[in-house]
Amino acid sequence: MTAGGLRTQLGMSFLGVCGLLVLYILCLSLQTPVPGRMQTPGPAPQPRPHLASLGAVDTAAEHHDAPETPKPLKPPFIGDQYAQDDLEPLTNCPVGIRQRIMGTVFGERFLPQVPVLQWQGHVSPEQYQRLRRYPGAHGWGGVDFQTLEASLSVLNSSANRCLFDDWGSRGKGAACIRCAVVGNGGILRGSKKGQEIDQHDYVFRTNGAVIKGFEEDETRYVFLPDHDRDYILLRAAATHTPVDRGPERSKSPPPYFGEHVTAQKFKMYHPDFIRYLRNRFLRASVLKTKYRHLYRPSTGAVMLLAALHTCDQVSAYGFMTPDFRKYSDHYYDNTYRPVGFFINHDLHMEMSLWQQLHQAGLILLYMRQ
Repeated sequence: MTAGGLRTQLGMSFLGVCGLLVLYILCLSLQTPVPGRMQTPGPAPQPRPHLASLGAVDTAAEHHDAPETPKPLKPPFIGDQYAQDDLEPLTNCPVGIRQRIMGTVFGERFLPQVPVLQWQGHVSPEQYQRLRRYPGAHGWGGVDFQTLEASLSVLNSSANRCLFDDWGSRGKGAACIRCAVVGNGGILRGSKKGQEIDQHDYVFRTNGAVIKGFEEDETRYVFLPDHDRDYILLRAAATHTPVDRGPERSKSPPPYFGEHVTAQKFKMYHPDFIRYLRNRFLRASVLKTKYRHLYRPSTGAVMLLAALHTCDQVSAYGFMTPDFRKYSDHYYDNTYRPVGFFINHDLHMEMSLWQQLHQAGLILLYMRQ
């Protein structure tokens, strides 16, 4: 597909155990790029995170592979309690998702103030004690406080805190933020949807999104942290210094993002957001088994649901649909490869969720029927 010169891209891909969204915005555990001209923002005001006590919402769906365990899931593992951000919406879109979602079946699940991104202002000993109880992408378990503090200290501006940090300088009074979220599904091959995708204000991509040829677009990188290695890599990339420890240890700065990327181009998902998505939108039955520690929403799912929480209008391309067996796993496969199913993601449940969101009018899902 082509890329318009004013479109910002966001993206997401995996490096080691990292997940990365590129917001053309890009995400690291990597996500998709978003187009637009960026201004160097000054320090953002300190947020006032606080907790909202919320009852657990059971959205479990049948899982096809995981063995069951007779022991009930303990509420502390779910942790359906989240920080709240004080960010105001960037638009007053009269037909935006926030205006419509409360009148749908998703209204009781949706938390408009849950923090999508984490930055320097979220780090405190109190928040660390709360989030260290949750492992992997769902908390700060496995990340020591010094590493966390040092890594998030580079995310210290309003650009790191806001997904669409350039909207004020290029929105031109537009009433609504229109986002295209592009997965890698084989349904895209031969779809001729490139020009349509380019008409959106922001384009999200995942898993090694192609950057060459998109130089006129502004690219952001959004990390989906799943391990302390992600925090270490983020700091090295943002400061142009070698990775000082771990499997990615190096003698030179990480090459993934180019020589001229600045710290303002990096963002990182908040673990409360990932846990909230798991608990309220994709609570798979594998969480009731001994394999629960392996499960989280896929990077593509996180990317699409991040768009749902930040954009006014969302169109989704390249995501799995009920006729997925007709298409190869990826649009770039030269020979047919069936979709693989593993215990770490519940792709059937995700597919069902996309259908429900489409039927509710909250996203426009590309289907070829």
